[in-house]
Amino acid sequence: MDLSRLPLISTTSHHANMVKNPPDIEGILRERITRREILPGAKLKENPLAEEFGVNRARIRQALGVLEQRGLVTRIPNQGAIVATFDAESLFKIYDVFELLEGLCARLAVQNTKPESWQDLVDLFSSTLADAISNGNCEQMYFAVKTYRARTIEAADNPTLNDFLSSIWDKTEVMIRRTLILPGRAEQSFLEHREIVAAMRAGDALKAEQLKVESMRKARKVLEKYKDFVL
Repeated sequence: MDLSRLPLISTTSHHANMVKNPPDIEGILRERITRREILPGAKLKENPLAEEFGVNRARIRQALGVLEQRGLVTRIPNQGAIVATFDAESLFKIYDVFELLEGLCARLAVQNTKPESWQDLVDLFSSTLADAISNGNCEQMYFAVKTYRARTIEAADNPTLNDFLSSIWDKTEVMIRRTLILPGRAEQSFLEHREIVAAMRAGDALKAEQLKVESMRKARKVLEKYKDFVL
């Protein structure tokens, strides 16, 4: 089964709409890869993708080149492009950098804003979310973390940091999502983030940084323990 191809809609109006509004091929494929709709090691065939998106193969090659630069795709001579795979050693090396950048992001975000601007995150990481997690809805915690990340990277206002973190998030998003369904992990992550956003709300940039780094180190320990499941 070719996992890089989803069902096609072959209508004239659909083709016309795609010409008028060119699809974000890189964004769509990136989302499929990070959500594991396309699995690591799967081939990304140019012809089916070109047909699906209504573009030529050169445009698909361009998109695959962008994904290769982000570390999501590997291109092998005479074989084409495949979704990148990660081993445990590579993942942990990524986390060595990830924890520092996440901490820096939290610190810059607080330094660049007024304390009251973080009240929405305080409200997000509240008893309502805790109740949802207790009822087994770990997906709500995943989306809360995504909201936290989007808010902090915007407030940090550092394009270089944004580029580095975006690249790492692409590689780790699925693994983070899978760890949240492990027993007790979503609850622990909730408590950690509640502390972090409380420090942000108090305007304590250094404490927010410290707490975020500690949270990332705990996340790494979970990955080390459950690497066979996560990877």
